[in-house]
Amino acid sequence: MTSQRAVGIARDLVDELLARGATEAVLAPGSRSGPLALALHAADQQGLLRLHVRVDEREAGFLALGLAKATGFPVPVVTTSGTAVANLHPALLEAHHARTPVLAVTADRPARLRGTGANQTTDQRRIFPRVGFAESVAELATVWRETGPCHLNLEFDEPLIEVAEWRFAPPGRSAEIPDTAVTMVEPGPRTVVLAGDGAGEGAVLLAERGGWPLLADPSSGSRRGPSAIASYRLLLDHFAERIERVVSFGHATLSRSVTALLSRSDVDIVHVGDQSTFPVPAGERVTFAEAAETVERPADDWLATWQEADRRVRDALPSAEVLEIARTVWSAAADGLLFVGSSNPVRDLDLVADPAHSPVQVFANRGLAGIDGALSTAIGAAFAQRDRKALAVVGDLTFLHGSNGLLIGPAEPRPDLTVVVVSDDGGSIFATLEQGSVEYASAFERVYATPTGARIADLCAGYGIAYERVEPAALSAALEEGAGGVRVLEVPVSRADRRALADACTRSAREALAG
Repeated sequence: MTSQRAVGIARDLVDELLARGATEAVLAPGSRSGPLALALHAADQQGLLRLHVRVDEREAGFLALGLAKATGFPVPVVTTSGTAVANLHPALLEAHHARTPVLAVTADRPARLRGTGANQTTDQRRIFPRVGFAESVAELATVWRETGPCHLNLEFDEPLIEVAEWRFAPPGRSAEIPDTAVTMVEPGPRTVVLAGDGAGEGAVLLAERGGWPLLADPSSGSRRGPSAIASYRLLLDHFAERIERVVSFGHATLSRSVTALLSRSDVDIVHVGDQSTFPVPAGERVTFAEAAETVERPADDWLATWQEADRRVRDALPSAEVLEIARTVWSAAADGLLFVGSSNPVRDLDLVADPAHSPVQVFANRGLAGIDGALSTAIGAAFAQRDRKALAVVGDLTFLHGSNGLLIGPAEPRPDLTVVVVSDDGGSIFATLEQGSVEYASAFERVYATPTGARIADLCAGYGIAYERVEPAALSAALEEGAGGVRVLEVPVSRADRRALADACTRSAREALAG
């Protein structure tokens, strides 16, 4: 392939992206991807899209993920050949399970070099299982439907680049919106509406129209309105025998009580989605739907009973620093954007996040619920919503695992984002699981809690990121300040009482409901 041909391919790719409505692009530099880099830079200079350059391919992939989550439009992430390609795999896995339109564009050596000892050469084709694959820009039209990620692998031969005048087709989006089949949910059975990750407005509207309790996790985008039950996780056992039907939206993976509810064979379940977003093998009484509606009717004693129980349980919750931190962050993010890390931060919010003060948008990497790439995903989401206050809350291990997301070059755009690090020096979520029991105490610290002793302040200084250590009681005031770029607030807490706190929450709920 001559450099002139390479220029043509790079131009065609940008034209295709613009036609699909792309406004953002991410690049991890390399030699083999040179023509693509020059094309994206030219498109950025012409104001057709915004380019973000990162030196770490894994973080570049998660940045593209965050941008795509928040905008809803496809976002390409471009790499060179070799191990650079494999570093995209974590982000593409999350994109696949979260149905996010990320396009991995990987530059490749010519096919004749595969199987030889040529530098940076391996077989990159179909390296991402179950992700759509194309070997030319033209193939994207038939392979990529934007209901998830895709991989475009492009072979480039030397010479790679030449001076070119970059002209692109005007941006536009001509894709047709397919018709959606609506399933009517008739009134009658005692119904709960369950909203998992990414459920969105549909769950809110159905719950309010049907007069049903809305059990919405923090990243559902549905935790608001009079039907939302904040302490639902602590109420499910109490109400379990009275539930006759469930209408489920989104991807619910946050708690075992919710999974148990969706595993039942004695209730009817309507899931808006398919098996890929339903967390257990679907039984005979599970119906998959594209959308769900019901007839409008006033709330009755069924909803009122849940609301009263919710009030009593919330009033009885024990006092704890980590729960107060969660309340503070949620309240500070009201009318803005919030990214929530996996493990304890999202579960703490699930207990105390007040539906009356809901952020406009909440994001989390719940496709596979991993801790990797959280900072880059949060930064991407914040870029896409620059007119709103943006916050992120993560644990210290999540922060450290994705700290290279803070490696942003001086010429690169930066969003205003405050990252709250709930710092307990370890993986405290394991204390609340089976391995946190006394039988495993001798091994727990080393193989589960994994304390690091890392100095987050020094790490931020090395990246040139604003940092402040904030005591829990001072967090609210600190969050009132403007971010002025990316800044980190480390909030120290103890993890010594995590298991006791979980037990106390369960106990206080039981006592409140029995009183």
